[in-house]
Amino acid sequence: MSCNNRELLIGNKVVVTLVFLLCLVHSSESLRPLFACDPANELTRTLRFCQVNLPVRVRVQDLIGRLTLQEKIRLLVNNAAAVPRLGIGGYEWWSEALHGVSDVGPGAKFGGAFPGATSFPQVITTAASFNQSLWEEIGRVVSDEARAMYNGGVAGLTYWSPNVNILRDPRWGRGQETPGEDPVVVGKYAASYVRGLQGNGPSRLKVAACCKHYTAYDLDNWNGVDRFHFNAKVTQQDLEDTYNVPFRACVYDGNVASVMCSYNQVNGKPTCADENLLKNTIRGQWQLNGYIVSDCDSVDVFFNQQHYTATPEEAAAASIKAGLDLDCGPFLAIFTEGAVKQGLLTENDINLALTNTITVQMRLGMFDGNLGPYANLGPRDVCTPIHQHLALEAAHQGIVLLKNDGRSLPLSPTRHRTVAVIGPNSDVTETMIGNYAGKACAYTTPLQGISRYARTLHQAGCSGVACAGNQGFGAAEMAAREADATVLTRDRTGLLLPGYQQDLVTRVAQASKGPVVLVLMSGGPIDVSFAKNNPRVAAIIWAGYPGQAGGAAIADIIFGAVNPGGKLPMTWYPQDYVVKVPMTLMAMRASGDYPGRTYRFYKGRVVFPFGFGLSYTTFTHSLAQNPLAQLSVSPYKLNSAIFNSSSNSIKVSHANCETFPKMPIHVEVSNTGEFDGTHTVFVFAEPPRNGIKGLGVNKQLIAFEKVHVTAGAKRTVQVDVDACKHLGVVDEYGKRRIPMGEHKLHIGDLKHTILVQPQL
Repeated sequence: MSCNNRELLIGNKVVVTLVFLLCLVHSSESLRPLFACDPANELTRTLRFCQVNLPVRVRVQDLIGRLTLQEKIRLLVNNAAAVPRLGIGGYEWWSEALHGVSDVGPGAKFGGAFPGATSFPQVITTAASFNQSLWEEIGRVVSDEARAMYNGGVAGLTYWSPNVNILRDPRWGRGQETPGEDPVVVGKYAASYVRGLQGNGPSRLKVAACCKHYTAYDLDNWNGVDRFHFNAKVTQQDLEDTYNVPFRACVYDGNVASVMCSYNQVNGKPTCADENLLKNTIRGQWQLNGYIVSDCDSVDVFFNQQHYTATPEEAAAASIKAGLDLDCGPFLAIFTEGAVKQGLLTENDINLALTNTITVQMRLGMFDGNLGPYANLGPRDVCTPIHQHLALEAAHQGIVLLKNDGRSLPLSPTRHRTVAVIGPNSDVTETMIGNYAGKACAYTTPLQGISRYARTLHQAGCSGVACAGNQGFGAAEMAAREADATVLTRDRTGLLLPGYQQDLVTRVAQASKGPVVLVLMSGGPIDVSFAKNNPRVAAIIWAGYPGQAGGAAIADIIFGAVNPGGKLPMTWYPQDYVVKVPMTLMAMRASGDYPGRTYRFYKGRVVFPFGFGLSYTTFTHSLAQNPLAQLSVSPYKLNSAIFNSSSNSIKVSHANCETFPKMPIHVEVSNTGEFDGTHTVFVFAEPPRNGIKGLGVNKQLIAFEKVHVTAGAKRTVQVDVDACKHLGVVDEYGKRRIPMGEHKLHIGDLKHTILVQPQL
């Protein structure tokens, strides 16, 4: 029996010990037929592409050399056709695993031995934990379950997750899928989750992840403009320092196996036909070791709806020549052969695309003639108690306490013996897991969770989230009058609560004899200024979409079994923000009457700021040691092209970055309250206001660390500041520069100034 123990850490506190029994106990389970290179097949077992001792590139080229043009073309689409004469089965590339194995794509199906999979909190909620080890561990558990389902013949090995678009606009309905508004946070989440999914081997893949949707994609349908026709007009500055940052981190830091191009155009060109974005940037500059796939029917969209080319054959050629390797949809299967016959495309262009996709399949072990090192995983490894406990722990860490007047929370099971649980989301199941979800193992609703601590009085208050009438308000008010405390659960469809929800909250708060706790279930920001400013609403909790165990996690926090430590990964704007900001305007920086986007550039009023979140205890920061106050930056050589005296800066590409010493910052975190708790240390950098035009940044997060501190104790967190990586900014031409002058580091209420000057 081979077993593996893993510990999930926050700082160096063990949160949960994960014990995985990777033992050969499933030999009697039914396994899928081998995809290729079955050793029992005498026709193929001697072929070079089946020889596992040969380098992958040799095997790939051998296989491609055996395929006819028609066979090659049928491998360019997501439902790739079988090649029976070579013993290769058909394969569905499209599976999803945004926060658990999902059946949204056709590659995975639930039923039989696999009725469900662990459904973790939606990404926006997990991101609020700011815990990189948690993000990676979730990915590792999801890939265990994905491999188990693959072995059982009901899922694939290529998962088109995560979504690493930034949450640019609070109205975007799919913002819940993202890790929030900060490109550094999104990039670190992406790299962590991808490493968890794919494993840490340099060449082998456990499953193949995919970072999507590249790039500047965050509009579905607004004021008659949809994602299929939208032309995102983006400056090189915003592309370099915002939109592309997470994708670069995916490739550089996560070594992701795939990137998905999006439906929209960027500056007049479809992303899936843009050679500069695909071939030159993803594969050229970033050195992607994997394949590029289209969002589903994107090639069809830019031909039939955007009318980018005159013929479908030209569209097929444009996408493949730009660097697209795989089409989610049938378009390339239908029109690629015609493109070759018309001379628009060569067979070698197709070979290059297949080299990238088949290499990933080889790295997954699909041509090894066996199910590989994960063959032992089966139904017993899905929805395990340990996996489900991790889903609960993720919800604990992601839920954010936004208001707690008079320390109303936590409630006491002895003093608050009866709790009114009110609202249309108070007893929901599927709502808690958000979109791109699968079938959960089991659910604990908020009502069920609270019932474990107290007697409950339940009223929906509204007939649904839209809350079109107030007919149920009377019963809700009556329940609130009878209870020792009242918990209201809400959802939203805009920045304001929809329908009569605000009236329900106000009336119930007025009627309640005990503290009122407003629990918000939403995938994005809400303007709840009315509740924030209402003294009758004692506490506000944002739960996001907390996953299958969300109700238990909410109750644990309300009753103090868990001390909340989540922080908002996005700015909560007032309603008047969206009134004056079109979703179609992609500019990040403030200009004139335009207020800018995200905490980095927005200069207006907020309901709650990025990074905000309360605890049942209190924390203070201090600098444990005196950090350096001066840093010299040396270019390769001093000339006007490298050191720009008018902007007083040095291009990062021309700096001797590898010779610069990293500057350690030691932050002492003290827990001055009565509860043990976790705290996120944020380090922001504010650049000097020198001659770089169009900078416009307020501050930028450069690092964050999660730390657990017991009551009355202190912990020291070290953050190493790298001048090239952390103090650089992007100029109006999209070039990253290090400004000379005083850089201010913000750490909580601490500020530390670093003078950066050229070493001439």
